[in-house]
Amino acid sequence: MRVIAGRFRSRKLKTVDSLQVRPTPDRLRETLFSILMPRLAGTLFIDAYAGSGAVGIEAVSRGARHAVLIEKNGQAAAVIKDNVRTLGIEDETTLLRGSVTKELADVLAARKPDVVFLDPPYERVGEYTDCMAILGAAPVPLVIVQHPSKMVLPERVHHMSKVRLVRQGDNSLSFYEPGLLMPL
Repeated sequence: MRVIAGRFRSRKLKTVDSLQVRPTPDRLRETLFSILMPRLAGTLFIDAYAGSGAVGIEAVSRGARHAVLIEKNGQAAAVIKDNVRTLGIEDETTLLRGSVTKELADVLAARKPDVVFLDPPYERVGEYTDCMAILGAAPVPLVIVQHPSKMVLPERVHHMSKVRLVRQGDNSLSFYEPGLLMPL
């Protein structure tokens, strides 16, 4: 796996050799950041369920001010540390190791992120619901959820509305922004 673009373009990243960690495919990552580029510079970016850290590292490479990488898996957290150290971006990243729902709630209470990328294990549907409830109650300008294409996420969650859906094969990205809730 490599960083796709930005100041670390083509730099190799270590990955996790585990069935518990599913990396975001390069093509989907490229699509994600093509969409995000106009609003990425200077942002606080949260990469929840970070895996190897590729999405958060890509955000920093492309101009995010800081990336918070949240990962519970010990092997994945070690890979993230190594990738961050290799690129020399320790001051531009924060690794939080623990339950994503707890860490996410703590980060949202302490900081004002601009973008949150959420990519729970596909089979753990409850993680989507729990994280979306936390994010739906927080004033986050943009939330992006990676999910299986066959999974349909709600059009609205608390104060957030789905504004875009991108499908690539088995993977999809749902984009949520704050918006007025319309009655059903």
